[in-house]
Amino acid sequence: MPPVSPAGTRRPRLLPLPAAYRGHVANEDLGRALRRLRRLASLTQEELAERSGVSVDVIRQLEQGRKQSARLPTLHALADGLGVELTTLLGDPPAVSSSGENDGPRFVAVRRAIMPALWGPEPEPPGPEFSVDRLREQIADGWTQYHSAEFDTVMKALPELIADARAAAASGDDDLRGAGFAALGKALQLAGHVAVRMGKTDLALTSLERAIEAAKRSSDPLLVPMIVNSMAWTYQRQGRLEDALTIALRVADDMAGAGRTDTADGLKVWGALTMSAATSAARSGDYERAAAMMETAEREAARVAKLPDGGDNRMVSVFSPSSVRIERVRLAVQYGHPHDALTLAKGMRLSKDTPPSWRTWLLLDVARAHTDIGDAAGAVKTLESLRRVAPTWMQHHTLAVAIVRDLWALPNHPPGLRPLAEFLGVVE
Repeated sequence: MPPVSPAGTRRPRLLPLPAAYRGHVANEDLGRALRRLRRLASLTQEELAERSGVSVDVIRQLEQGRKQSARLPTLHALADGLGVELTTLLGDPPAVSSSGENDGPRFVAVRRAIMPALWGPEPEPPGPEFSVDRLREQIADGWTQYHSAEFDTVMKALPELIADARAAAASGDDDLRGAGFAALGKALQLAGHVAVRMGKTDLALTSLERAIEAAKRSSDPLLVPMIVNSMAWTYQRQGRLEDALTIALRVADDMAGAGRTDTADGLKVWGALTMSAATSAARSGDYERAAAMMETAEREAARVAKLPDGGDNRMVSVFSPSSVRIERVRLAVQYGHPHDALTLAKGMRLSKDTPPSWRTWLLLDVARAHTDIGDAAGAVKTLESLRRVAPTWMQHHTLAVAIVRDLWALPNHPPGLRPLAEFLGVVE
């Protein structure tokens, strides 16, 4: 467990977050999120204090709004005590940075695409100029943009992509109809991921449930398992760890039993489900089970390059030796083993198909590990690397803000910290 500041220790005053982040739990809503997650876990304040090592008085002050922020080790400890990812407690900043509003007209259009109006017109079959191959390419581009944190671009395209996929699914041609349902499943899965990034997990689950229904009517046997993995991730974001673990393991076992892991694509989907299950087990406190699953995943990931390649990698789950190692780093730092995390990350060479979102998590976790061992200079160096390789993702992670705010609260600022603080709006 991360170290917790001793009771009564004086700390420098933490600066408020910039206006774009207000209304999220890294500031005045931290207490509200803490209270909601504690009640969801059926814990009293005293029980959370015992599980986290954070004093009851600090928990009470946060929940009552008398204390509006906390240092990163305290937030780590509270997240561990609640059995959730730190970002679940911190919350995600607005996915669209231009206005800071996540219910503007563009997102309303996404909502309407996911859930068409009651008694609305039925989709008409596509015209002769329609190309399902072009639609698949556009959806694949949408996934690339999502992994690059281009959420505004994705939201702009989603309503039309979903509408075109629904039209193809209404075709009288069997082959086109099956391809249309497959495209609809992937488009709705993408919409679910965007909704999670907007903090709308219930809408995300609605989109993913509809994606599964579409996937069942397609001819792609891997599509349902891929979307189930997205649902497991969304359950994790809601603190529903047992639900996430159960569905991920069930579908992974079904895939193995049906011989679906004999191709690269099938093994990638199975591997992503297994890693998801391991994450849920670890957050539930079952570290031995999580470690065993991750060892199995790492062993199987070595087989991916040896198996027949499938289709477009942009449309398949992320699973490779690199992604397994990234997840192992994440679990190590999250559960109080920063030295192990740094050892795992040292000299890691990422495969060329590692998405920017995964690179972002790796660098953030390495920065967290440096912070946990008191290496402020190492944390700044890592965050500078993150700013170079994924500046947009960095601005969309409250964890990056939380780390920089913690470093800014130190009496001696390491070189390079001010530009990072200005970039994230921590200091004017």
